[in-house]
Amino acid sequence: MMHSANSCVRLVNMVFYAHHGVLKEEHTVGGKYEVDAGLFFDFTDAAQNDDITKTVDYGAVYKKIEEALTLRKYFLIEAVACAIARELLHDFAVLEQVAISVRKRNPPVNGICDYAEANYTASRH
Repeated sequence: MMHSANSCVRLVNMVFYAHHGVLKEEHTVGGKYEVDAGLFFDFTDAAQNDDITKTVDYGAVYKKIEEALTLRKYFLIEAVACAIARELLHDFAVLEQVAISVRKRNPPVNGICDYAEANYTASRH
């Protein structure tokens, strides 16, 4: 039986310390990054049967995001968001679409700015 539900699981405000940025100091000193992940897939079966095998493993998603942020260095948070989205779609077959937000706290803008944020959405189709 096919369902056509629009459902989403969100992991909100995951915080990592990483070394990304255009400036050399950013790669040396590092900074705080925050990530939100919207994981879109039909979890009707998982919900109706209370079945963990029919949903996505949040812990595995978190680990994949942590690795993408901490094991590599990027110049741009845009590149980080794109890489995370593509890797999640590749590694988790249940996902139909992912929406990733990456925030960089206190970006180097010569002024007061809470954060810079890059949003990237990718679909399987």
